[in-house]
Amino acid sequence: MSSADPEHREEEEAPVAGDDEDTGANIAPIVKLEEVAVTTGEEDEDPILDLKSKLYRFDKDGNQWKERGAGTVKFLKHKVTGKVRLLMRQSKTLKICANHLILPTMSVQEHAGNEKSCVWHARDYADGELKDELFCIRFPSIENCKSFMETFQEVAESQKAEDDKESSAAADLIEKLSVEEKAEKKEGEEKSDDKTEKESGKESKAVEDKKTEEPASSA
Repeated sequence: MSSADPEHREEEEAPVAGDDEDTGANIAPIVKLEEVAVTTGEEDEDPILDLKSKLYRFDKDGNQWKERGAGTVKFLKHKVTGKVRLLMRQSKTLKICANHLILPTMSVQEHAGNEKSCVWHARDYADGELKDELFCIRFPSIENCKSFMETFQEVAESQKAEDDKESSAAADLIEKLSVEEKAEKKEGEEKSDDKTEKESGKESKAVEDKKTEEPASSA
């Protein structure tokens, strides 16, 4: 039989019996990897929206749009403060492309001539410092773009309501402190008047006692 025969090759290459038998030996790993807790900075926030997209920023110097990255854009609401920020990371490197709060004064609008894109201005902190940026974001579908814009506007309006609420609470606190301050001032003035009256009474009594103790002058 020829050695080129597949059956003959299988016989020749067949493993020797016992090669794969378990010897019972325990082999310890060369390197032990410790589990490391990774923090993203998003632990205290709840996601409102999460969509795949591609982000661009307008380069004023070059007067053109430049790609910022492709990945996932999120609206994250803080569990304590209620503040909402927009965060976008690149899909592979997880590098931050955009990171800024949604403010009551902000608005988003459809990019001219493209129903899958929209634009907005923001003071962004993605590079570690605040920068005024004009962003454009593009989605795979018109539906996703509309969902993003609607959520953006809803968040901005809700933040305006929160700011109004905080301003009202601050005004009430200032008014309360002002009333308490006036009450304390009035109480202090009353105590000061009482003290003055008592001191005046003591002085009058001292004068009368002195007059009583002085001998009458001879005629």
